[in-house]
Amino acid sequence: MDKILPVSIYCCVMTCLGWMDTSPGLAEDVVPIADQRELFVDNHLIGELQGTRLKLHAPQPREIVFGFEKPWEGLYSGYETVLKDGDIYRFYYRGLPAARHSLDTEVTCVAESRDGIHWTKPNVGIFEVHGTKENNIVLARNRACHNLAPFIDTKPDTPADERYKALGGSGEPGLLAFVSGDGLHWRQLEDEPVFTQGAFDSQNNAFWSESEGQYICYFRVFRDGKRWIARTTSNDFLHWTDPVDLELDNQPMEHLYTNQIYPYFRAPHIYLGLPTRFFPGRRVLTEEEARRIGTPTEWNYANDCTDILLTASRTGNSLKRTFLEAFIRPGTDLRNWTSRANYAARGFLQTGENELSMYVKQNAGYPTSHVRRYTLRLDGFVSVYGPYQGGTLVTKPVQFDGNRLWINYATSAGGSLRVELQEADGQPIAGYTLNDCPEIIGDRIEHPVRWTGGHDLTQWAGKPVRLRFELKDADLYAIRFGSE
Repeated sequence: MDKILPVSIYCCVMTCLGWMDTSPGLAEDVVPIADQRELFVDNHLIGELQGTRLKLHAPQPREIVFGFEKPWEGLYSGYETVLKDGDIYRFYYRGLPAARHSLDTEVTCVAESRDGIHWTKPNVGIFEVHGTKENNIVLARNRACHNLAPFIDTKPDTPADERYKALGGSGEPGLLAFVSGDGLHWRQLEDEPVFTQGAFDSQNNAFWSESEGQYICYFRVFRDGKRWIARTTSNDFLHWTDPVDLELDNQPMEHLYTNQIYPYFRAPHIYLGLPTRFFPGRRVLTEEEARRIGTPTEWNYANDCTDILLTASRTGNSLKRTFLEAFIRPGTDLRNWTSRANYAARGFLQTGENELSMYVKQNAGYPTSHVRRYTLRLDGFVSVYGPYQGGTLVTKPVQFDGNRLWINYATSAGGSLRVELQEADGQPIAGYTLNDCPEIIGDRIEHPVRWTGGHDLTQWAGKPVRLRFELKDADLYAIRFGSE
């Protein structure tokens, strides 16, 4: 079922009327968007919704891509990271065959793919574990194996032998820093932890932020007895600032077990997260069901459950949970209704011309533990949706670069979409009104908008303008200005 949520407290009040209206004539700060792709995962661009609403689109489950059948992997494998390096897709995860954390049980493993769909586990031959080097282990006998989270460093002038970086470590004494030239052979930068102000007993995700010009790390803390997320920054990956908790954004504090926050590759100024929402003590299975499916007795498995949320962050301590409804539900498999199931990997991959893939570990603690692929259309996390009766979206004043506007949209055969360019005060611009925009129908990822007045927007580049969208049985997923 589609999930909808208003975009502000005021919108919450107006939901009972079925619409929201904030006057575009009111003074608002101009939002600089340059030529960035903008998604509607938060209310960053939204000035007015009338007869329209935000809609959360659930990813579709696909095939199981691999299990954890190796003796060094096992029932409690987890904390996954997926990334793309040239033509190779890599999937990193912790191997943990027994329900205990130690240097002898935890290893960091890798799987590889050429398409993000078919995966193999390469014999990298680096560490001898279980009496053999014929394995896919890239780190062993190190505290960081608990939750090593690699990324590819896009900072300009990064040395080739430090192109991959990672943080890992749990609890005392803190996070250790690692680098690698090939993503397989890792070396620890310093003997001592580079950051100590957190709990860390989860996946702690670092990356180079192009938009902020610094390294960011989102990591585990405990606040008011709940698992929460804090953030620290660094210029050199070794010295980190004092942490700042992510804001609640007028939403309740919940247990967010992992955060999985990372720049979305098609809009890297937007950090998307797929946190696992943890419900300790919320039991679904009966005693008989737990016995029948062999629910583990360790770590309170039968008495907890989880699902996966979608979050968005931009800069600072922002965390937008625009939807409290689950992005990915546990589903009909009872093994996904026990503790520590439903954990998304950090990262998204493009696996087709119009297809986005994400990966979820399921059946944790069972012999059937595995990773399943889920898919969405590109940018298809959230849309502004207009029903058949029609509705409008008016953006805040924006300042763009370029001379064209592209949209990611879908309509029904009977639906349509039109776009109007307005002055910052809401006055339509002659030649670019709704009536000047031919009806747009179809389903396209990157569609250029045209008006009878033309399509060249050069004269408005750098000036504050608004966009007004008229939607009829239509979804608008993303917009982008740019040069032809």
